[in-house]
Amino acid sequence: MILILLLILMVYIVTMAQLIVGFDKIKTVPFIPSEPKTFFAIVVPFRNESANLPVLLESIKNLKYPKELFEIILVNDASEDDSVRQIYNWRMENGVFQTTLLENIRLSGSPKKDAISRAVPIVKNEWLVTTDADCIVPENWLMALDAYIQKHDIEMIVGSVVYDTKKSFLHHFQQLDLMSLQGATIGSFGMGLGFLCNGANFCYTKSVFEKLHGFAGNNQIASGDDVFLLQKAMQKSPEKVHFLKSKEIIVHTKPTSSWAELFSQRVRWASKAGAYQSVFGKDLAVLVFAGNLAIVLASCFWALEILSWKIPALMFALKFMTDYLLLYKTNRFLRKKRMRFLLFASLFYPFFCVTVAIFSWFGKYEWKGRKF
Repeated sequence: MILILLLILMVYIVTMAQLIVGFDKIKTVPFIPSEPKTFFAIVVPFRNESANLPVLLESIKNLKYPKELFEIILVNDASEDDSVRQIYNWRMENGVFQTTLLENIRLSGSPKKDAISRAVPIVKNEWLVTTDADCIVPENWLMALDAYIQKHDIEMIVGSVVYDTKKSFLHHFQQLDLMSLQGATIGSFGMGLGFLCNGANFCYTKSVFEKLHGFAGNNQIASGDDVFLLQKAMQKSPEKVHFLKSKEIIVHTKPTSSWAELFSQRVRWASKAGAYQSVFGKDLAVLVFAGNLAIVLASCFWALEILSWKIPALMFALKFMTDYLLLYKTNRFLRKKRMRFLLFASLFYPFFCVTVAIFSWFGKYEWKGRKF
């Protein structure tokens, strides 16, 4: 039993080491602005985001990019608050921006995929970039994307996302969790096996969306408007899908405000892993679960006095050191701030991870006032 647990953990550590090496293979791209040429459509699906939309729109207003070279397409997914009024007010005050408001048309089991599919046909030119209503985009966001597009023959760009946190353990736990996902994202691209991205900072062409038949094949899964499209693109033309490791395009978003909301969000994220087209993505999802399950089981066996405390302590120490290296590199790129609650979060995470994974197989979850 001990050997099996240690073997699982060793495979986990080796895989994490590969991601760490892959992370370093993706070089940070310096920001060298050029004369803007690319026309972008900024697509924002939203539902009940009246508190967040003005902040997002203000950050879009402050973009250092010619107003005539981008449009804003907002897709309302049956909001029950005054989100639409907020947009009307902003549009009346900022008429110089090309702004379109659409109503979502539900055609599948995924409201967000429907919203993006609703927007794509009216995109005026080739490039569109998606973000979420609770985000803040950096001022050089489009400028950096344009500079990269001009220098590379590509169809899709993946960017980074980070949380704006307060001092609570809840917020910093989410920050560490998101950084682990961002580290795995960058590392997998460095290995040539990119399988993760975040729809809050995702850029691609209208033609590749149409060539891949949009979200066909995974419309029954509520989430995954980002990763499923990415994985289809990686299967078709991996050389035209890049991760842009640039500090200028890091999008900031909000963490959830309660543990219940966080749990539902992570169950939503985990529920799509079984439908991954990426073999590496599926294998990594299973391995992360198995690695954390090994820690949980070893801890339970120690509590039942089946194992000495030294075994789970050794396993945790080995996992912690490996995870720390990836988190450290990711944090240095994304934030350059001290990682708070790291040890406590690392002790708690295996139990959280295993519970989320098991619940995603058998349970239901609620998101944005809907049950899935």
